[in-house]
Parts: sequence; C-alpha cells; structure tokens
Amino acid sequence: MANMLENQLLTAAQMIERQLDQQLDQLDNLDTDDLKSIREQRLKEMKELNRKKQEWLQNGHGTYTELADEKEFFEVSKKSPNIVCHFYRDSAERCRIVDMHLKILAGKHIEAKFCKVNAEKSPFLTQRLRIKVIPTIALVKDSKTKDYIVGFTDLGNCDDFSTEMLEWRIAQSGAIDYKGDLMTPPDVKKKAYINRVNKTIRSGYDSDDSDIDFDD
Repeated sequence: MANMLENQLLTAAQMIERQLDQQLDQLDNLDTDDLKSIREQRLKEMKELNRKKQEWLQNGHGTYTELADEKEFFEVSKKSPNIVCHFYRDSAERCRIVDMHLKILAGKHIEAKFCKVNAEKSPFLTQRLRIKVIPTIALVKDSKTKDYIVGFTDLGNCDDFSTEMLEWRIAQSGAIDYKGDLMTPPDVKKKAYINRVNKTIRSGYDSDDSDIDFDD
C-alpha cells in the first residue's frame, strides 16, 4: 500500500515536471517576432485601459457625488454601465456610515460610478427600483440592475463593518473589479451574517431594527 502511494506521488511529480519543462521550452523557442507580438499586444491593452480610465474620469468616476434628481440618474446611466448608487434619507444615521465608505471606494474603483440619491426627492426612481429600506445600495452592471445591498444585514448586521467588507459585498455583483477572494468575506471575525448575495430586491427584503422602512 505504501509502495503504491509512493509510486502515485512520484508519477504526479514527474507529470508536473514534464509540464514545467514544456512551458520552459515554449518560452525558449519564442523568436524575436513572437516576443515583439507579445509586447505589441501588451502595449495595446495598456493603451486601451488608459483610454477607458480617461473616459471614466471624464464621466465623473473617481469621486462620490450626489445626483440632483431622477433625470440626472438616467443621464449617468447612459454614460456609465457600472454604477453603485446609494439611496439615502437625511434622517438616517446609517446613511452617513455608508457615505464614509463609498467615498473611499469611489477613488479606488474608478471603473464604476459611485453616487447617491435622496430617496424622498426621487419618488419615481425609488418606486421603479422598489426601494423599501433605507439605506439601500443599488448595484448596476453593464447597464442592468444586478443586485441590492439592503440595510446592513449583508455587512455583518453591525455599524462598524470595514470598507473592505462593503467592497467585497459590492464585488459580488460584478459592478467593480475585485482582486480578492469572493468566496470569503474580509470581516471573518464579525458576528454571523445572513448571506443573500444572489437575492434581489424583486424577491423582497428582511431588514434589521436600525434600518428605516421607507413606507414609514
């Protein structure tokens, strides 16, 4: 039994070694034209990324801004396919907590437009998106509303969640580029939370005691 296991390990090691040798051979066999083609492709990708960054910045990305009304929201949605929009109410303390974190993330993720809308001043938009709990963050990916963060339930159901925790939750929608582990939340030491990543506003919400029901 021990010899069989040893032989299996040896075979696996030899296979990995052969694969590495093949990859090294491929690199060694690249001629000048191949290397030039790789460099040109990389340069093209860098230029395209820089063009996108300039376009994002021209469209107001990189800063967290308040939209005046529903008309401005629809104008923004025409220019920015990826949007993180916070629906707030002046009287909600938790909305100020959201503001603090989104200001940080807006500068970090210029690939998305970070903004806020006063739910009371935008009744048509609020009703159209079925916003019922304040705060709610609508997550738009490729010009389609993909997900909602309703209250703080998905953030550990506490007020002292980290910016990284909110970033991770937003990333579940694909609205921002995320380099971390989407399977594991950063605030692993926080108290247990209800994971509703794939649940949308269309299937209804549950809110905790500190969130405000917009119908109140």
